[in-house]
Amino acid sequence: MNLDELVAIDTHTHAEVSCCQPKDPWFDAYERAADKYFKNAHRPTIDETIAYYRERRIGLVMFAVDSESHIGNRRIANEEVAEAAAKNSDMMIAFASIDPHKGKMGAREARKLIEEYGVKGFKFHPTVQGFHPQDRMAWPLYEVIAEYKLPAIFHSGHSGMGSGMRGGGGLKLETSNPMLLDSVAVDFPDMQIVIAHPSWPWQDEALSVCLHKPNVWIDLSGWSPKYFPPQLVQYANTLLKDRMLFGTDFPLIPPDRWLEDFEAAGFKDSVKPLILKQNAIRLLKLDQAEKK
Repeated sequence: MNLDELVAIDTHTHAEVSCCQPKDPWFDAYERAADKYFKNAHRPTIDETIAYYRERRIGLVMFAVDSESHIGNRRIANEEVAEAAAKNSDMMIAFASIDPHKGKMGAREARKLIEEYGVKGFKFHPTVQGFHPQDRMAWPLYEVIAEYKLPAIFHSGHSGMGSGMRGGGGLKLETSNPMLLDSVAVDFPDMQIVIAHPSWPWQDEALSVCLHKPNVWIDLSGWSPKYFPPQLVQYANTLLKDRMLFGTDFPLIPPDRWLEDFEAAGFKDSVKPLILKQNAIRLLKLDQAEKK
């Protein structure tokens, strides 16, 4: 990344629409529920997202979500996201998403994506992927991620996905309690774990795990900062200021809105640069890449 040119790094953006494969109608009901929940039906292509962020001089980490086993929708190929990042390496980084149910085949895919496509991290969504983070089913994937000392983002807390659908669309919220990541952080101390989103209704659990385990971070995506729980702002300003990350959940929340609300949300001026860019540089080891 061209760090001097970037005003911030968004660590949580979604590849919503492929530029090279047709949309899967199987996922329509879940998308409509999410659109209603977030009051946002805009779903840009990967290329449109990159252009949007380039115009704003904001770096981005992008990933799709592989929920093929639990929901049954066809995923966007990790290779497509990685190739887009390679073409826009001055401002974009690719993470991959692999359904943990794929076991050793998933682990093989992860290794290939790291070694051949330059993927720099992984995204998990326990609720839509239908697994508990501490389930040993996911161990083959974690072992590869830890071997390369890469970060893994885990959705936490409530989910707009399935919200309002009959039976919640078969999605269970309890799988995204951040306390379930505590044992993962113990067993994989070389894997940097990012708890995504304010973790309502388990915000205190997220703060506790992050405070106790030095390989755990929190990204501030998915909510406007004006709605952040006060204890989240308090710890971001003090004990956890070095492990809080700017993230939007784009396209569900646009960076313009997030950044405007961030200015008035009670964060210290000395902390804002850490959250907006400096912490992400350390997590993603961009400072090391720059020295090379």
